[in-house]
Amino acid sequence: MHRLTDRLLCFSKQEAFRGSDEIFCRVYTPDHSYVTIRSRLSCRVGEILALVREKLQYSEDQPTQPGNLLLVAVTSAGEKTAFRPSDEAVFTTLGVNTHLFACEPSELESLLPLPEEIHWSPGDSKLHDMSAEEVATQLVVFDWELFSCVHEVEFVCYVFHGEQARWRPLNLELVLQRCSEVQHWVATEILQCQSLPKRVQLLRKFIKIAALCKQQQDLLSFLAVVLGLDNPAVSRLRLTWEGLPGKFRKQFQQFESIADPSRNHKSYRDLMGSLRPPLIPFTPLLLKGETDIHTYCTLYTQQVNSHKHCHKVAEMVRSIRRYRSSQLALDAEPSPSHLQTKAYIRQLQVIDNQNLLFEMSCKLEPKDM
Repeated sequence: MHRLTDRLLCFSKQEAFRGSDEIFCRVYTPDHSYVTIRSRLSCRVGEILALVREKLQYSEDQPTQPGNLLLVAVTSAGEKTAFRPSDEAVFTTLGVNTHLFACEPSELESLLPLPEEIHWSPGDSKLHDMSAEEVATQLVVFDWELFSCVHEVEFVCYVFHGEQARWRPLNLELVLQRCSEVQHWVATEILQCQSLPKRVQLLRKFIKIAALCKQQQDLLSFLAVVLGLDNPAVSRLRLTWEGLPGKFRKQFQQFESIADPSRNHKSYRDLMGSLRPPLIPFTPLLLKGETDIHTYCTLYTQQVNSHKHCHKVAEMVRSIRRYRSSQLALDAEPSPSHLQTKAYIRQLQVIDNQNLLFEMSCKLEPKDM
């Protein structure tokens, strides 16, 4: 498992990231040792590799020449992406459990995920000792900080250019990563729990956390938790779900209907239309409609700047302004353990390898049970 803060060690800051901001990041070598470099977020890959060489004490009398090193992103599933020397701001593009490796071209195919990414150990969740209210509050506070840091221009840039943008929407990419992180966190916590009664308790707690996030108008964590519970590796746990009281099953079915993508996510959009600010949208859906329209204009009409498209993008920006037109205020008094819960929520330990999650699921409840 891997913490997002292992990549961006200043991730918990409350201010918006800028390309000129400096961060600390680990870059691994093929033998899984690593060096920690200090770099600008917008730094080019060539500059990152120069910093790595310096740390590894490469010099002119070494046989390896500067151009012979590659910077590669390796996921927990073993997928590899080699970056070009001219690529910029690669740090925020990495997935939840994706690491940067520096290697020679001949070593590229031999790169493997870190051992902790492909092995897991069962254990009791820290969530058992935390109240659903405190966990939900910390999720909402962190989501609001992340969402508030995203400039409107980042949304527009993402709609028109997506992941190919030269100017990276750094803060928006972190919000999108957070959606994935929370989903996998839910699945990880449940599937690491070996005790059936305790798994049922976790299931109840996550449904309650989702309800509290929805109540506090944080649709980001609300839907991320719901989608995490809908992960096939979790939804197949028949004995666990059968142990859930009827009122919780009914409540979760209602939540699933909000996540239903039919009719262009009508249930979700109806819910959003009924809420008053401040609120936190489920950002992937906020972007989905606009990127679909942009793709249509590009492929079929070649009129990217059509009146309809610009109108829809402007409507999205107005919605974002409305969502943030007032400040989020939570009435809950901090509990004695709130700092521990805060640290836990901002450094979630997750497994994002779906094959590994299925393996864990089948060990808990084999197919013939």
